[in-house]
Amino acid sequence: MPSFKVYDQTPTRNAFGEAMVELGKTRPDVVALCADLTGSLKLEKFSSEFPDRFFSLGIAEADMISTAAGLAIGGKIPFTTTFAEFSTGRVYDQIRQSVAYSNLNVKICASHAGLTLGEDGATHQALEDIGLMRALPNMTVIVPCDANETWSATLAVAEHKGPVYLRFGRPNQPNFTERTRDFRIGKAVKLREGNSVTIVACGIMVWKSLEAADLLAREGIEAEVINMHTIKPLDQEAILTSFSKTGCGVSVEEHQKNIGLGDAVAHVLSTRLPLPLEIVAVNDRFGESGLPDELLTQFGLAVSDIADAARRAVSRKK
Repeated sequence: MPSFKVYDQTPTRNAFGEAMVELGKTRPDVVALCADLTGSLKLEKFSSEFPDRFFSLGIAEADMISTAAGLAIGGKIPFTTTFAEFSTGRVYDQIRQSVAYSNLNVKICASHAGLTLGEDGATHQALEDIGLMRALPNMTVIVPCDANETWSATLAVAEHKGPVYLRFGRPNQPNFTERTRDFRIGKAVKLREGNSVTIVACGIMVWKSLEAADLLAREGIEAEVINMHTIKPLDQEAILTSFSKTGCGVSVEEHQKNIGLGDAVAHVLSTRLPLPLEIVAVNDRFGESGLPDELLTQFGLAVSDIADAARRAVSRKK
């Protein structure tokens, strides 16, 4: 196991709900909107403590985004909430035209993202959402690695001016970072030093990458692990600094390969520092119904897959 203290096993969505209550106490301009999934987004406490700042709009995601845009124009900071698939794909036109184009201060908060939604299957497993949001001008895209970082990111998002996409998930995950307000949007966090290969990861795959780094260390391969919690704006200097030292790397994400973190890292390297890169992600497939860890293995996102990709990257170094 990685040499990090694991505080508990917690879904990242739980910390989002806790952070919203904290914001309710300290930011009277923060309002929450939900599309019939109050319990799934852990907003019960916010809705009971701040009923005049909570709006349940039913299964009407497009209306939710348009309402949020209006509230932002009126000076509020609206946090919209539902599953990631419904937060992005179903309402892309409303987000593009009413939020991103107008650069409004709307926070689009998306739970149940990625393969680890599990048994709900392909129709509910958002695997393209990072790419959809990353493509929009003015949009900031954040994928925290655990519950504590989700808490910190939620508070930071309220202080940030402009539209934000915040992605988190449903299952229990190791909670291993410190809960701190010192979350800097656009600033990656180096979690492990190494000089053989760089592993850049986001979301729940950060912990898997740390496990892979420990596996590789037993073979004499020292992996540097970077938590890239902000996909846009991307911390390019963190990538260039680490790859300059290690000479190769791997990107890891629970998302489609061709439009997510790996694509962003590849763009940086191809234009500024051409070096070997392996991308561990879902390879142009829809998801399936299954248990979260079984799906990660089936889709090539297990710890052993990350380690294999790192070995390939090292073998490609000149």
